[in-house]
Amino acid sequence: MKHVMLGVAATLLLTTAAASANESLMEVMKDPKQFGTQLGNYAGTRYSELDQITKDNVGDLRVDWTFSTGVLRGHEGAPLVIGDIMYVHAPFPNTVYALDLNDEGKIIWRYTPQQNPDVIGVMCCDTVNRGVAYGDGMIFLGQADNTLVALDAKTGEVKWQVQNGDAAKGETNTSAPFVVKDKVLIGISGGEYGVRGHMTAYNIKDGSQAWRAYSTGPDEEMLVDPEKTMVLGKPIGANSSIDSWEGDQWQIGGGTTWGWTTYDPELNLVYYGTGNPSTWNPAQRPGDNKWSMTIMARDADTGMAKWFYQKTPHDEWDYDGVNEHVLIDKEMDGQMRKLLVTFDRNGFAYTMDRESGELLVAEKYDPAVNWATEVNMDKNSDQYGRPQVVAEYSTEQNGEDVNTTGVCPAALGSKDQQPSAYSPKTGLNYVPTNHVCMDYEPFRVSYAAGQPYVGATLSMFPAPNSHGGMGNFIAWDAATGEIKWSLPEQFSVWSGALATAGDVVFYGTLEGYLKAVDATTGEELYKFKTPSGIIGNVMTYEHDGKQYVGVLSGVGGWAGIGLAAGLTNANDGLGAVGGYAALSDYTALGGQLTVFALPD
Repeated sequence: MKHVMLGVAATLLLTTAAASANESLMEVMKDPKQFGTQLGNYAGTRYSELDQITKDNVGDLRVDWTFSTGVLRGHEGAPLVIGDIMYVHAPFPNTVYALDLNDEGKIIWRYTPQQNPDVIGVMCCDTVNRGVAYGDGMIFLGQADNTLVALDAKTGEVKWQVQNGDAAKGETNTSAPFVVKDKVLIGISGGEYGVRGHMTAYNIKDGSQAWRAYSTGPDEEMLVDPEKTMVLGKPIGANSSIDSWEGDQWQIGGGTTWGWTTYDPELNLVYYGTGNPSTWNPAQRPGDNKWSMTIMARDADTGMAKWFYQKTPHDEWDYDGVNEHVLIDKEMDGQMRKLLVTFDRNGFAYTMDRESGELLVAEKYDPAVNWATEVNMDKNSDQYGRPQVVAEYSTEQNGEDVNTTGVCPAALGSKDQQPSAYSPKTGLNYVPTNHVCMDYEPFRVSYAAGQPYVGATLSMFPAPNSHGGMGNFIAWDAATGEIKWSLPEQFSVWSGALATAGDVVFYGTLEGYLKAVDATTGEELYKFKTPSGIIGNVMTYEHDGKQYVGVLSGVGGWAGIGLAAGLTNANDGLGAVGGYAALSDYTALGGQLTVFALPD
């Protein structure tokens, strides 16, 4: 059987517009034997047509080989496989390894950046890195210190490097670069330091800057046309961002871009999200704080904005809007629609028309969500598209320094950056979630470059009146906005999911289990406990006729920051240390790639 990597929607996108995208990467993405991007394809479905491992034989999986990264911090992201070489990354100091799959994983080359370790002190939530990117014979790495480097894929030689930010101002990088056409895109981290977010495109050939689009500020710096950029079907208008901030606060307004990017070659649009506004104390920044917390659709060539949608205006809970935007074609109301589906930190799952930005569905994907009752779907209302906030859970309802209790979800959201998967066979999205609530107490804070600009104290705990755990793994129907099935987990599911043509869905747990479940029913078919908690994203590839499944384990990230950084105060780690204190009873630090296969 001839396999083709990508789901039905992604295949259509890629074959009809192949000439417009990066041709070398396109060839890799067409071949399911390889794993060429962090989200599996431009559409972000994390779906593979490999089907050697099925729901009938997945129970026979065995560990085939392992590889230690030599780093004991949180390991997010996934390896790439290009041809016969696997590229494995690590958290700070951001070492990259090229492993020869034809020679028992022998190290062909390794690249270890020389970075100032002071950057660790301004990294918000562990020293994670979400992976490398590939294009035109080069591997692209975004280092913690904001250096974007292009490495020769065969030799590891540095081809060029460019500085994307200044760590002295609190700017860092944790995101994976994204290759599209003749450019490589990368965002910026640092919303907890008053960093003004931006997305920047660099020319692959020499690293020169092609465009930069800020998340906040003047129209010309945001690459916005007041008459042509649309928001829920209407022109955005002049000064849309500046008018939503008090004074010059937009200059330290956050809206950072540390999540995932997807791309529709047919529309030539890239999609990404912006993060929380700065500070976390909402009373200090009146207004909608545009365009933090926003889905942005931009022209890949110029960066000009096509449409925006702000999911959480005037964020009061740190519901960062950076999660992945999955591009699928799906029938709705009797017709096929070009959709964008995203599972936001705020606990709502959104289905949108990815060409126009029309809002089609907005529903809670965790029943515990209580900060808002619904998203207003009445197009004739001045509240259209806005969440209807419950006054009891507003964190500024009683003024500053008052603790708002029992807010669901917690600041780390019903889902953080851990990417979901989509299967065109079942028509379902598979979503790793956090089932966590919080108490949230703002306090006044002053801005100083390079210093924390948070202004809130948090504590986190499992959602009450539920299964007692802190996570669920769910199957979601994006057309109807319904949970089809839900698997409870003791801790948040902080691993990226993978769906396959073998009708198997994979994910990892914070205790360290790789799990395989039936794509239709959710029945657990297999689990294996790796040496450390899994916050990495499951991937698959084929070599010498055999399908493999790989995942990085190494507990950390926001949920595991207590273990990763040795923190013990319950309120440290922006409230996560206390909430996940029991995690140390189940796992310990590590940094290992584990690769699974069926026995011969």
